Amino acid sequence: MIALVDCNNFFVSCERVVDPSLNGCPVIVLSGGDGCVVAMSNEAKRLGITRGIPLFKIRDIVEAHNVAKIRGHHDLYRKTSLKVMKTLSSIVKDIECYSIDEAFLHLSPQLGDIAEFGHYVVDEVMLKTGIPVSIGIAQTKTLAKLAARFAKKYPGYNGVCVIDTDEKQQKAIALTDISDIWGIGPRLADRLKMVGIKTAAQFASLNLAQVNTLVSITGQRTWRELNGEACIEHDYVPPERRSLTSSRSFEHDVYDFEFLRKAVIGHVSTLGRRLRRQKCHAGEISIYLRTNPFKPHLPQTRGTAKTTLPSPTSDTLTLTTAAINLLKAVYKQGYGYKKAGITLSRLIGDDEVQLGLFDDLDDFNRRRRLMDTLDRLNSSIPGAISLVPGD
Repeated sequence: MIALVDCNNFFVSCERVVDPSLNGCPVIVLSGGDGCVVAMSNEAKRLGITRGIPLFKIRDIVEAHNVAKIRGHHDLYRKTSLKVMKTLSSIVKDIECYSIDEAFLHLSPQLGDIAEFGHYVVDEVMLKTGIPVSIGIAQTKTLAKLAARFAKKYPGYNGVCVIDTDEKQQKAIALTDISDIWGIGPRLADRLKMVGIKTAAQFASLNLAQVNTLVSITGQRTWRELNGEACIEHDYVPPERRSLTSSRSFEHDVYDFEFLRKAVIGHVSTLGRRLRRQKCHAGEISIYLRTNPFKPHLPQTRGTAKTTLPSPTSDTLTLTTAAINLLKAVYKQGYGYKKAGITLSRLIGDDEVQLGLFDDLDDFNRRRRLMDTLDRLNSSIPGAISLVPGD
């Protein structure tokens, strides 16, 4: 069996550990630059506050209901995540960290009462970290993700939902919208709905020939998982993770190219570390720049550009060179930019990388060792070192 441990309202929960007076109050966590909501407590969600909405659009609600506003403390979230993962590792040896607030546990058949074990994990994580978690347990990762949604949504589960019979499995997928399935992205969900497939049960009931005509190999894998066949291996990157993005809204409008260049280098450094941590390589990189849409009296522009890399890579120097060239292509002098972002896409795993005919294997290995050293240094002193072409 596989368990998916999902931290509840993680950023808010971290803030409540530091400041218990926030317990029971509506709380929102805001992004550092543009003041958009990135996390909400359940109390804030019940007020109609949604992720991504700018603060100025909900100011009346915030003031009327005394909603606590917090600027994100990402170092706190990272350290708390490490505590949660360490706690889980002390309970189950076979653990797979999926994101900052989620982990898969591969459970031994000798555990006995699975539900009782799940409640033990919930209690241990709360005791040792102060973070509430929900747990879904099932035969496959996809079903475990689905079970975790039920555990979080319905209080009657007391934080643990187990799908361990065919009857429970059929009921769960019948109640799940196609767009809520792990591995089904928004565009694929819309496409499936257009042909009448609106629930996980309808998708799971298709035969293999029908599935092959509707979805790619990753969609076929999801279909098999919904039918109880575990086929997503360790470190598999699902479709919604087939790209990585780092972006930032600036405190003030930025006119200076050098400032933008440094911001882009920072984004690439962050993404490079994330790629290597996930054992992935990017085949394409894109950039996004825009001015401030809330200042219509100023000149407005937005620019995007992308390029295919010579071969998939997780090398920060290679990615930085490409990103700076894209920045030069889209930057326009005289405009005040409010936001910049970098996206890496067409991701593949370590085992899928193939060197080109003219690639130098010795240079490839040397650069990989350099990146490993860089990551070790930055893990001990976060953000201590950034590499740019020419260093």
